[in-house]
Amino acid sequence: MGRVYNFSAGPAMMPEAVLKRAADEMLDYGGSGMNVMEMSHRGKTYDAIFQGVEAKLRALLDIPEHYKVLFLQGGATLQFSMTAMNLIGRTGKADYAVTGQFSAAALKEGARFGQARACADTAGIGHTKIPAQDELILDPEASYVHYCMNNTVFGTVWPYIPETGGVPLVCDMSSCILSEPLDVTRFGVLYAGAQKNMGPAGLAVVILREDILCPVSVLPGYMNYAVQIKAGSMLNTPPTYGVYLLGLVLDWVSECGGLTAMKAHNERKAAVIYDALDRSELFVSKVDRGSRSKMNVVFSTGDAGKDEAFVKAAAARGMVSLKGHRATGGIRVSIYNAMPMEGVEALAAFMREFEAENV
Repeated sequence: MGRVYNFSAGPAMMPEAVLKRAADEMLDYGGSGMNVMEMSHRGKTYDAIFQGVEAKLRALLDIPEHYKVLFLQGGATLQFSMTAMNLIGRTGKADYAVTGQFSAAALKEGARFGQARACADTAGIGHTKIPAQDELILDPEASYVHYCMNNTVFGTVWPYIPETGGVPLVCDMSSCILSEPLDVTRFGVLYAGAQKNMGPAGLAVVILREDILCPVSVLPGYMNYAVQIKAGSMLNTPPTYGVYLLGLVLDWVSECGGLTAMKAHNERKAAVIYDALDRSELFVSKVDRGSRSKMNVVFSTGDAGKDEAFVKAAAARGMVSLKGHRATGGIRVSIYNAMPMEGVEALAAFMREFEAENV
């Protein structure tokens, strides 16, 4: 079987050029006679890889020198806890904008360590619309404001970066990092699980301003940002192969023209799917037009049986992982950086074909 178009929300498809390069280096990386996953993380060869990946990430995202970069395990889920543990101690309070499943999970974890509250909650409207700036009820005494920029389950994205009046902004960018240019200086902490736009599952990237951290001596060492910064992300063995693959992805993004080119590419892909939706008499999206994600397009026919038939028939055509999240049902099309235009065009054509046969 040839390569399929994998529309999975994560772990997601990776750039074919990255997989081929990794395959070429599988048995012998750089004349070392070893695969990267076999190397000592303390050795010179791997240290060069590790430092090089950080340098590439800093260059691509234009990360200022006073921001630290960490490569950790535990995915974004561990960061739900780590951000609270390391930041909430300044005032004991934190604000969370709840616009989907993962921001709700982050609030739940934050509440374990202080007075965490929802400064906005869109559950009442099915998480179909991002709240406007003036709808955020922010506490000026909060230690930080947390939000998830792109919501993979419900197919929404924040069309703006919230203004927080000087309170540090914490953002879960797992499903949209590297998809467009970003002003890192607007944030106190950015974190992202790698398995959507950056590489394989098992790696989390954290970008943070060290000055906003609270001294917390009781934290386990691994959970303490200050300890991780001092150890250079090597308090224990880091996810070595995941970091290496992130480096290959960063090379690929640069070779594609960087984040400005990636943004244009993603906008064109999303437009193909949304145009098919807007013209359809069968498929319906409940997401507010001003909140539409360019990474995850969520819709349905309104009939669970037809949704299932669509997903099954698409898979037979080599378009897989289109089943909606268990919380929403329906259909979910995830079109991260690595999804080529040919994939979305093939899917849009199949949507039209399926509709012609089922209306």
